[in-house]
Parts: sequence; C-alpha cells; structure tokens
Amino acid sequence: MTEAGAPLLSLVVFLPLAGALAALALRSADAARWLALGTTLATLAASLPLWTGFDRGTHAFQFIEEYDWIPTFNIHYAVGVDGISLLLVLLTTCLSPIVVLCSWHAIDKRVKEFMMAVLLMETAMLGVFVALDFVLFYVFWEAMLIPMYLIIGVWGGPNRIYAAIKFFLYTLVGSLLLLVAMIALYVAGGHTFSIPDLMGQSYPAVFQFWVFLAFFLAFAVKVPMFPFHTWLPDAHVEAPTAGSVILASVLLKMGGYGFIRFCLPMLPEASALFTPLILALSVVGIIYGAYMALAQTDLKKLIAYSSVSHMGFVTLGIFVFTVQGIEGAMLQMINHGITTGALFLCVGLVYDRTHSRQIADYGGLAKTMPIFATMLVIFSLSSLGLPGTNSFVGEFLVLLGAFIARPAYAVVASLGVILAAVYMLWMVQRVVFGEANPKNGRHPDLNLRELATVVPLVLAVFWIGIYPGPLLDVLHVSVNHLIEQTQGNGGALAALSWSEIWGFVRSAFLS
Repeated sequence: MTEAGAPLLSLVVFLPLAGALAALALRSADAARWLALGTTLATLAASLPLWTGFDRGTHAFQFIEEYDWIPTFNIHYAVGVDGISLLLVLLTTCLSPIVVLCSWHAIDKRVKEFMMAVLLMETAMLGVFVALDFVLFYVFWEAMLIPMYLIIGVWGGPNRIYAAIKFFLYTLVGSLLLLVAMIALYVAGGHTFSIPDLMGQSYPAVFQFWVFLAFFLAFAVKVPMFPFHTWLPDAHVEAPTAGSVILASVLLKMGGYGFIRFCLPMLPEASALFTPLILALSVVGIIYGAYMALAQTDLKKLIAYSSVSHMGFVTLGIFVFTVQGIEGAMLQMINHGITTGALFLCVGLVYDRTHSRQIADYGGLAKTMPIFATMLVIFSLSSLGLPGTNSFVGEFLVLLGAFIARPAYAVVASLGVILAAVYMLWMVQRVVFGEANPKNGRHPDLNLRELATVVPLVLAVFWIGIYPGPLLDVLHVSVNHLIEQTQGNGGALAALSWSEIWGFVRSAFLS
C-alpha cells in the first residue's frame, strides 16, 4: 500500500455529508438546490486529483489513510483506492451533479430534505468503494439503505411505500448475511477487519464454501442477479428520476464490486466451485431480462429489465476468470452507469412534459422534440452495444473473455446482444418516429439545464466507445493482480464436475 500525503479521500467522501449538514440551516428550496449542486461539483473537483495522481504501474492501494477507530477490536478508519475502485469513485462523483440537476424542478416538495438525502447517499456510496476496513465498509453499506428508502418512499410514485419496503427488506436480508460473513472472516483471519490483510490469507475449503454463500446472497441481491432481481423493477418504476439514476448508475454496482473485491481474492476455491451456478444464472438473467424488456409497455419498466440483462454481462465477465472478462465487467459497470442512467434521465425529461410513461402514448417526438429524440437515440444505440459507443467495448471484452474460458456460455450470452437491439430499436421506433399521438400535443424541447444533464453523458458514450485506453490502463495492473490472487501462478481454474460439487457440499454439511 502507498500512503497519501493529505486526507484527499476523506475530503471526497465526507464533503457531501458536510453539505447535507449545512443544508439543515437553510429555509429556502432554491438555496438547498444551489447548495447541493455546489457541493456535488466541489466533490467532483476534489476527486479529479485521484485520477491525475494515480500510479498506474502498481496494484497497491493508493491515497491510504488509516487511523485507530475502535482499538479494542482492531477496527480502523482505513481508506484507499486501487484501479478497480478508482473508476467507481469517479463514476459516483461525476453523476452526482447530474442527479441534482435532473431534480431541479421535478422535486418541488420537501426540496431541502431531498437534497440532503442525495448528498448523504453520495457519501455512503463513495465510502463503500474506498473502505479498507470491513467494519467501515459495512457502516457505509448499511448507510445507503436509509436515504434510498426515503428517496423512493417519500418522493416516489403511487406505490412508493410498497416499492420502498420491498427494496429495504431485500437489501437488509443481504446485509445481514454480509455481516455474518464479515464476522466469520474476522475470527478466521486472526482477529482483523483489514481488507488487504484478509485478502492475503488462505482459508479452509469448507469455510470458504459457507462464507462465499453468504457473500453471494448479499451481492446477488444488489447486482441484482436472476432470481433475486424482483425488487428492482418496482423500485425503478416508483422512484423519482433521480432515484432511478442513482439505483441504475451506482447502487447496482455495489454487488459487482463486492464479488471482485471480496469473493475472488479471499475465497478462490469457493469462487471456482460456484462458477457453474453463477455463469448459468448470468446467462439466464441476460436472456430473461431481454425478453421481459420486450414485453413492457412502460418505458421505465423496459429500461429496468434491460438493466437486469446488462448486469448479467457483469457477473458473466467476473466469473470467467480471465483478464478480458474482468476488465470487460468493470467497463460494463461504468458503461451501464452512464447509459442506463442517461436513459432514465430521458424518461424523466419526457415524463415531466407528458405525465405518462406508456410507450403507446408517444410517437413522432423526432418532429416535436428533435434534440430530445437525438439524445434518446444515442443512448439507445449505446445500450444495444453499437460499435463506437461505450457499451460495445465492455460487452465485447466480456464476450471475448467468455469465449476464451467458457465458449458455451458466451454463445448463449451473445443472444442477449441481439435481443437488446430488438427491444431498444422497437422502443425508439414507437417513441421517436411514426405519427405523433394527438393527445400529447407539442411540448418544448430540452432547455439549457436539461442539456447540461445529458450532454456530458453523450460525450462519455463516445469517448469511452472510441478511446477506452485510459480506463483500461487504470484497470490492467489491478485486474492482473486479482487474477493471480484468484488462480495462483496464473493457472486456469479447473471446471468442477457436478459429482465433485455434490461431494464438496456434502462434506460441508457433515463437517
């Protein structure tokens, strides 16, 4: 690990929290909006030195800060980033100002409280990605539940209470399993909660089995993997636009990050054991999510199910145990955050004008709202993986890694790309082209504030799609080190037969 000269990470993590506390003294809704926007922009500016000062030649954690917190139990305040977590930190700081901007007029009740919830959410999400102590990680992980619950339950749609409770219960159960796994590692790892120290140890195979099972259930809910995904469509449909963007762009990445950060390096044997199951669930999720998206009449539900499909590529890439697959999974997480978040933004922008999310209520927007229609088409083409856009790079690397290690799964997953083209192009044809729906009338096109929310995402779509090199440079050394930790000496993990898997499970139950 390399030490930081200044508490840069702490500044990045807690600046939004400071903004939320400062908002307590405000009485004006406009003041709360400007404070939230200024705070998120300041956090973005503070995070940029992480990119410029990051040493791409080492896998070690950088910008380390470590202080005693609860010495009796060997618990520390420890933060740091490597190539894997750095990109997720920057994704969070870049999208947070957009979340505030898209809520500028859409949220007109309890504005101060809403902006405080967004800022608290940003601190919690950033904390998850930088924590190097398991207790600190768990505190931030749990802290995300409360503001997200409030964002859905207070500012959501007609069924917001049902969706918020469902989201809370699903993620809380996963969090409790995460706590059990964390305590088990603390006991087996020499009474330490240090994540780097726990990564450097080896554990008995049966112990790995049970801890991985707890991790898997906790992270699969967050991804969300099929069949643990059922909370997601309800949460997306009922959440305000800002809540959907936070969910799609950052919150879902917690599950993929957990698999990469904890399961692979700490529990390599169990990771190999569970690989056939996870790969099977991944490809089922890819196809299932795509078919469900085809059947939707609600724009938000269509994008929500497309999320299930696209996140299946993430878990597929992680568990093929190749450099291409894991780098593709990381890029897919970043790209999904950009593209799917942008699609939810587009739905919010048009809903503010028409107050309908039904696809049948649209048509002909290319004539009445040409700038909006252009943006929607760009993000839709990115979502289906058109070459030259960001999603193509991530999905290509995932499929390349899968073809190298598990070609059968890659062939099935490729069908998801075809289906994505079908449901996205069909949606574009019904919403943007054709005859305009008479009851919608004419609506104003995007204004400058709305353009400020989508244009940066358009630039990101084409920048990553055309020149992904800088992101891959940041990832490469860390991913190579992860492969070494997981496979040992760079050897391939052997595929286990079902008889070996059954024998392993039986020994685990009888131990």
